[in-house]
Amino acid sequence: MKKNQDSFENGRHSNRLIHEKSPYLLKHAENPVDWFPWGDEAFTKARVEDKPIFLSIGYATCHWCNVMERESFTDRETGKLMNESFVSIKVDREERPDIDNIYMTICQMISKDGCGWPLNIIMTHDKKPLFATTYLPKTSRMGRYGLIDLIGRIKEIWKDRREEILSTADLVTGELENFSTKKPGEELKEEVIQTAFQHLKSEFDEVHGGFGQAPKFPSPHTLLFLLRYWNRTGDSKSLSMVEKTLQEMSRGGIHDYVGFGFHRYSTDPHWLVPHFEKMLYDQALLSMAYTETFQATGIKEFAKTAKSIFTYVLRDMKSAEGVFYSAEDADSEGEEGKFYLWTRDEIENLLNKDEADLIIKVFNIEKEGNFIDEIKARKTGENIFHLQSSLKKISSETGISAKEIEFQLEKVRKKLFTMREKRVHPDKDDKVLTDWNGLMIAALAKGAQAFDEPDYLKAAEKAADFILDNMRSSTGRLLHRYRLGEAAIPAMAADYAFFTWGLLELYEASFQVKYLDAAIELTEDFIKHFWDKKNGGFFFSSDDGEKMLVSWKDFNDGAMPSCNSVSMLNLLRLGRITDNSKFTEMALSISRPVSNEVSRFPAAYTHLLTAFDYGQGPSYEIVISGKADADDTKKMLKAIRNCFIPNKVLILRPAEHQSPEIARTAKFTQNQISIDGKSTAYVCQNYNCKLPTTDINKML
Repeated sequence: MKKNQDSFENGRHSNRLIHEKSPYLLKHAENPVDWFPWGDEAFTKARVEDKPIFLSIGYATCHWCNVMERESFTDRETGKLMNESFVSIKVDREERPDIDNIYMTICQMISKDGCGWPLNIIMTHDKKPLFATTYLPKTSRMGRYGLIDLIGRIKEIWKDRREEILSTADLVTGELENFSTKKPGEELKEEVIQTAFQHLKSEFDEVHGGFGQAPKFPSPHTLLFLLRYWNRTGDSKSLSMVEKTLQEMSRGGIHDYVGFGFHRYSTDPHWLVPHFEKMLYDQALLSMAYTETFQATGIKEFAKTAKSIFTYVLRDMKSAEGVFYSAEDADSEGEEGKFYLWTRDEIENLLNKDEADLIIKVFNIEKEGNFIDEIKARKTGENIFHLQSSLKKISSETGISAKEIEFQLEKVRKKLFTMREKRVHPDKDDKVLTDWNGLMIAALAKGAQAFDEPDYLKAAEKAADFILDNMRSSTGRLLHRYRLGEAAIPAMAADYAFFTWGLLELYEASFQVKYLDAAIELTEDFIKHFWDKKNGGFFFSSDDGEKMLVSWKDFNDGAMPSCNSVSMLNLLRLGRITDNSKFTEMALSISRPVSNEVSRFPAAYTHLLTAFDYGQGPSYEIVISGKADADDTKKMLKAIRNCFIPNKVLILRPAEHQSPEIARTAKFTQNQISIDGKSTAYVCQNYNCKLPTTDINKML
C-alpha cells in the first residue's frame, strides 16, 4: 500500500495521484482533496472508515472538468470537507473506459440533472451507486446544486437513511446486470437497414446538415453507414445527406481552418461555436468519412479536407516514436478557445489591407465578434473563422475566380498559422491509447490507398509496429496505454477491436502479411478472454481482469462506434480472408443480444448496421495475382482503390513467389495464379469466383 505523500514542497501538497502517468490525474495531484487512484487501497479505506466514495471521472481536455478542478478541487475549504466525508477517487475515462462506461450508464439510469463529464458518482466501498451527476459548481447557484451543499446532504443521508439508499443501490445494480446479460433475441432482418435510413432521414437537418439540433456531434460512423446504404440501394437522398453534412462541417467553426483538424462538437445547430478540444478519434473517423465520400463522389473538396486532417495529425499529434497522442485541450491561459479566436483588429493589424479584406469577407469576421461566451452569454469581440457561402458563390460576388480566391486564402492561412503558433498553446494529452491509435492507423491506411500517398502508409506502419513491439505484456497480451516509456493497463475490448481494424486496413494498403497475421492472432486472443460463451458478443473487460460491478458489454454506437460493432465487421472480413466459418458465425451472432433494441432504435446502432450490411452482401473477395512492383499490378490496384467498394477484402498474391505467405493464410488463393505473366484479377463472392481477367474494366 502506497503511503500518502503528505509533504509540502514549495507550499504544495501532493496526493497519491503524483505517482500516476495520466495527464488528467496529474492535474489533480496537488489538490487539497486527498485523491486516490482507482484501486484496492481506496476501497479498503472506505470500508474500514465507513465512508462513502466520491468517484470523479473526467479527461484532460474536458472543459467543464477543468472548470470544476479550478473552482472546487483546488479550494482548501472544499478539500477539507471532502476529506472528512468521503474517500475520493479520480479516474481518467480514457485510461479506464471500462469504469466510465458502467458509471455513465448508471448516471443515465438514475440522474435527473443530466449526464456528462466530469461524471461524479457517490458510491459504496463495494462499488454500488448511490447518486450520480455531472458538473457541480462549488456552491449552489441558478438552481444548480453546489458541491459543498451536496457534501452536507450526503453526510446527512449516510447517517440517517443508509438502509434506504443501500436498498436502492442494490436495485440499480440488479437492473444494470439484467441490462448487460440480455439473452439473444431474433436475428436482425434486412428491413432494419431501411428503417435506420428512415429514422436518420427524419432527424436530418436539411439546412445545416447533421442530425438533430444542439449540441451537434459529427458522428462520422453514421455517415459511413449512409454511404453504404446509398451503395446498396442507389438512393440519392442518403448520399446527399452525407455530402451536405460534410460540406457544412468543413465550412463551420467546428473545423479549424487555420491549423486544420476538427473540434469535438458544436454547441449550436449550424456548426459555428464548438467546444474546442480536439480528439484523436474524431480526426480518425472524420478523415475516413471524407476519404470514402471522395471515393464515392470524386468531389475534390472532400479529398482536400481529409488530407488537411492528416496534415494536422502528422504535424501536431504524432510522438517521436511514431504513435499518436490522445487530444488537445479546449482551454489555454484559463479560457476556452482563446488559442483559436481572432478579433477583427488583430486581422487588420497582422495582414495587409487586401488580405484582411479577403479574410473578413470570406470568413465572416465581425467587429463585435461572432463567438458567444457560454458562461457570460454575450459576444466577446472574438471571431471563429467560418464560411457561409461556397467559394464559387464568393467568386461570383467579387468577380475574382474561385481558383484565385483559393490560392490567396491558402497564402494568408499560412501567415495566420505562423502568427498563431506564437500564442500559448492548449495543453496536449500526450498519452498513447491503443484503441484510438487503431482508428488512426485505419484512417491513414484508407487515405494511403485512396490518395496514393506513401507517407500516410509509412505513418500507419510505424504506429502499428510500435504498438505490436512495445504495447504488449510479457505474455503477449495487448496493453491499453503508453506514456513516458511505460506501457500499462490491460487492454479492453475496444483496444482489440479498433487495433484489429487498423491492422486489416494496413494489410490492404501494404500487403504485408505480418499485419494480417497479427490481426488473426489478436482476434483469437480476444475471443478467448472476452467472448460471452452463453449469450454472444464481447464483454468490455477480460475474463481474467479486474472484477467490475457488472460484466459489461458495449453495443451502442455513440461518439465512437462500439467495440462489438467494429468486432462484427472485423470478424466478417477475417472470415472472408481465412475461410474460417467460426469467425463468420461469431460475427453474425454479435447483434442478437441487442436485436430488439436495434430494431426499435436502429439509428443508435449505425456501425453495427454497417457490419450487418456487409454480412447481408453482396460482398467481394478480390485477389490480384501479379508481381507486386509491376506497372500492370499497380494500375489494377489503383483502379480498385479509386472506387467506393466498401464490402470487400482485397488480397495481393505476389506472382514473384511460388508459395507466397498469403496463400497460407488465405488458402483459397493457392491456385489463383497470374495468366501469361500479367497481373490477373479474381473477383469472388463467397468464394465463388468469376473467370480471371487481366482487363481492368472487366474486373471493375
